[in-house]
Amino acid sequence: MIDYQSALLGRTEVAEGTMAFQFEKPNNFTFKAGQYIDLTLSGSQPQLGPSDGMTHSFSILSSPSDKDLVVTTRMRNTVFKRTISTLPIGSRAKIEGPMGSFTLHNNTARPAVFLAGGIGIAPFLSMLSYVTEFCFTQPLPGGCRVHQCALEVRACKSKVPLCSDPHARGQ
Repeated sequence: MIDYQSALLGRTEVAEGTMAFQFEKPNNFTFKAGQYIDLTLSGSQPQLGPSDGMTHSFSILSSPSDKDLVVTTRMRNTVFKRTISTLPIGSRAKIEGPMGSFTLHNNTARPAVFLAGGIGIAPFLSMLSYVTEFCFTQPLPGGCRVHQCALEVRACKSKVPLCSDPHARGQ
């Protein structure tokens, strides 16, 4: 597994209690939509003390073709999440990965069915972004309850045929 160095470029609240963190995409870093990374905050950050850092796994929210890497998380009262939420822009971080095989299948004749709860939508949004960029015609059924996710899915509907459970409470 290769370790990459990166820097925090920005943070955005994407839904109540949910933050997206934008990191510099390291040179030669490639991944498939749906994969994840381990993100380590550097021990050189004063709030981390003398340790080597803290590591947390994140699904990649951004598309493989995006300029930057974006991850998202529910903000809970943990040391890691308190630290990343106040980390100064430009702070260095280590990225390990990509990892995981939770990616789209290659059979475009077979629909891809997405079922996720809450923040679990992140890898699906990466997949949706990727397929809409390249105008795949693979049917992608999906539904969503999180407001920001609903906006993303609506944006994708004009490019990829989607269907949603009419009984879902999505917005």
